[in-house]
Amino acid sequence: MPQFRPVSVTDVLARELLTEYFSYRAESFPTPAGYVTTFPTAEQFEPPHGVFVVIEQSGNVVGCGGIRQLDPGVFEVKHLWVRPDGRGAGLGRQLLGELERRARAWGATALVLDTNESLAAAGGLYRSSGFATVAPYNDNPNATTWYRKELR
Repeated sequence: MPQFRPVSVTDVLARELLTEYFSYRAESFPTPAGYVTTFPTAEQFEPPHGVFVVIEQSGNVVGCGGIRQLDPGVFEVKHLWVRPDGRGAGLGRQLLGELERRARAWGATALVLDTNESLAAAGGLYRSSGFATVAPYNDNPNATTWYRKELR
């Protein structure tokens, strides 16, 4: 059973995971303009307005992700990442579920996120988890698809 542990995004482990995530995205990004890397700031992910967690399984850290409040009742999922050796075991879905659980505990009525269509598995995860495509809610240069899930 995986364990979820909150950490600061400035924590060494969080920075390591985020660096892996951003490196992977930069290497696999489909457009010539390239991937724009923006490390999150700690205050965006501090309870009760947000949290960043690492996921551990069998004593190994296998991924991370966070939520942050954008508006009253609306939280954004950010930086959902499972290391290659942890993929295929449903850990991304469990991590997304944990982030949703935490957002609901803080009164969230909706979750939003953005992604790039080149991340086909991620898009499949989001759609099968109840997210629906919506109009862009931000100007993220890396995003091509925006999602929302009502939590009522």
